[in-house]
Amino acid sequence: MTDAAYQRCLDLASAHYENFPVASRLLPAAARPHVAAVYAFARVADDFADEGDRPVAERLSLLDDWSHRLQAAAAGNPLPGHGDAGTIFVALADTMRRYQLEVTLFDDLLSAFRQDVTVTRYETWRDLLDYCRRSANPVGRLVLRLFGRREPQLDAWSDDVCTALQLTNFWQDLAIDWTRGRLYVPLETVRRAGADVKDLSARRLTPQWREALATCAAETRARFDAGRPIADAVSGRLRWELRATWLGGVRILDRLERSGFDVFRARPALGWSDAAAIGTHTLFWART
Repeated sequence: MTDAAYQRCLDLASAHYENFPVASRLLPAAARPHVAAVYAFARVADDFADEGDRPVAERLSLLDDWSHRLQAAAAGNPLPGHGDAGTIFVALADTMRRYQLEVTLFDDLLSAFRQDVTVTRYETWRDLLDYCRRSANPVGRLVLRLFGRREPQLDAWSDDVCTALQLTNFWQDLAIDWTRGRLYVPLETVRRAGADVKDLSARRLTPQWREALATCAAETRARFDAGRPIADAVSGRLRWELRATWLGGVRILDRLERSGFDVFRARPALGWSDAAAIGTHTLFWART
């Protein structure tokens, strides 16, 4: 039963791979099912918050049920359920037990997903970074735990990289998020640049919006730079995975800057043509 549950998590991970080292061949085969169990938990919960046309009350109810199932899994008693609900938590309960994963990290993820349902604007950078603390940073810490690493300094570097990846995704998906009624660019930055949200509805990226997004990119790059030492502080395959992840995120940020942030014309993304460059720079990584 547990093996089948892990296989389902791996299938979900392979189908939805994003900026998260799930199905990556850089990871040891033994680690992939456990990383996939964590990912499947987050992926389904994120879909509750974002996908489809469910009303707000139903989305929050589904997330409450996910939280209830999480607490049961943390206690070693995963609840039965239809479809993927029961299966995911069978795998997750086993992974949490084996690696002594902190339930608070999963709680933080769920709190961020709930926020996605109810919050569509962020007034300050402090507000946005607090969201990233709960929506992105737990992922990096959980991956470290799966590799037996619990050092505070590694956690801090991981937080910087995960926040930078999350922010990059926000700027990359500006057009998509706007169609869903969301804006992650802090309003204090929007006002400082003199930008007007009406231009986003017209799919028009003005000089003021370019200025606001340049500020966002600079903040993001500073966090990539601050977290870069983690790729030298770990060993084995995790080192290669983190190098490739860092390089991929920075590559998208570079592409955003080169395009003048005009995501209405084209959404920058990585393709097979980027793999060789990332692979080369992973191998010939310059230590900080």
